[in-house]
Amino acid sequence: MFESLGRIRNPWVRSLTAAFTTYSAIALVSSVAIGATNSKSESAYRTALTSSLIGICGGALFGLTYTGKGSQRGTAQTSQQQPDAASNGSIWKDWRNFVVVRKVKESEEITSFYLEPEDKGEIPDFQPGQFLTIKLNIPGQPKPVIRTYSLSDYASPCTYYRLSIKREPMPRGLDVPPGVASNFMHDQVHEGAVILAKPPSGKFILDVQKSLPAVLISNGVGITPMISMAKAAIRSGSNRPIWFVHGARDGRFHAFRDEVKALVMSTNGAAQTSPNLHVHFVYSRPSAEDEGHYHSTGYVDTALVRSLIQQDAEYFLCGSPAFMQSLREGLQTAGVPKNRVFFESFGKAMKASAEPEMPTEVSNGNLKTSEIVFAKSDKTVTWQPGDNSILEFAEANDLEPPYSCRQGICGTCMCKILEGEVDYQATPVAEIEPGSVLICISQPKTAKVVLDL
Repeated sequence: MFESLGRIRNPWVRSLTAAFTTYSAIALVSSVAIGATNSKSESAYRTALTSSLIGICGGALFGLTYTGKGSQRGTAQTSQQQPDAASNGSIWKDWRNFVVVRKVKESEEITSFYLEPEDKGEIPDFQPGQFLTIKLNIPGQPKPVIRTYSLSDYASPCTYYRLSIKREPMPRGLDVPPGVASNFMHDQVHEGAVILAKPPSGKFILDVQKSLPAVLISNGVGITPMISMAKAAIRSGSNRPIWFVHGARDGRFHAFRDEVKALVMSTNGAAQTSPNLHVHFVYSRPSAEDEGHYHSTGYVDTALVRSLIQQDAEYFLCGSPAFMQSLREGLQTAGVPKNRVFFESFGKAMKASAEPEMPTEVSNGNLKTSEIVFAKSDKTVTWQPGDNSILEFAEANDLEPPYSCRQGICGTCMCKILEGEVDYQATPVAEIEPGSVLICISQPKTAKVVLDL
């Protein structure tokens, strides 16, 4: 009874229910007592009536003040209910507001931003190595700027997202230079600011349950997904051997140095190292103050990596394009299978020199032109092979589809295809929803393509 009563949220309804229940119980007991004694006296009936009235008052008062376990549980469950964006596994589908709750300078170039949902709802866990897509309204820019940044922390369950962003120089000749977003984040985004974000995504992930050693190789800001991967492996209790190899100019430009060192220490508080995590820091120009904080001087290259790891392994690369290009070519020359080398790049697409170049035209040689219909914009235009990707073709015709990486990695440019088919110029990395296409790396395959743009 008390548990059922506690589930009633409205105190007046709870009071009335308790009063009626108490009255019914007392009336039943009185009737049984009078029947059992076969009493016909007026005093017996008066006593029964008085008891019922007292029971009604007492029950009403009890119901009004009762806040038992059932009521408390109901209140807690209600307080945790959130809009659709945060329910059902905490996955939301489009943009969601996040508040910058902390801003931390990690090095001379990198600053971290801790994001929590503005609606206070739950957020989904992510796989180590994935990224977050954010949208920024930057003064002076004709449209919102969309960027993708690797998630640089890991915890399960997840209560916040951390983005660690390098301040990029401002290159010339671009309408929306890469440095616009990073400089805006460093200079204008502070604690309390609200940023729009999409759910975590990406296929550059570490499977912590595998037994094959994983070699995490990075330089500069490429350390961000590697931090996530290393933390996931250690905190999950995985026995997978992890090598963490990172290159930096010197200590001033080395983000998360102490954080990585702390990971090496065992979680039981004892001063002993984790047997599964091996760290090697390389400084190209160390200063006197860096003594004791790095393991070798020079640059991270294939020779160094192969000297450290002399067994079969999977290799994960993230860093500057030239850095990754050199390592991919070096590992390939060393005989490492291509299916054991994984990389993440949000800059210019890379190709190992031994790999054939992707064709610049659609694979369908019979297709000379294609009619592309941009349904929402009510615009129909004829595409030719020299017009490159559908995204570039749309921009050339005064449309402004959303995009970020332009490599099929982030999924920002994904849109519905209502008719026709496309060919991909490169293998998509982003997960593509049924009935959708990535226009940044696709070209028409059929004579007519209708897009929901």
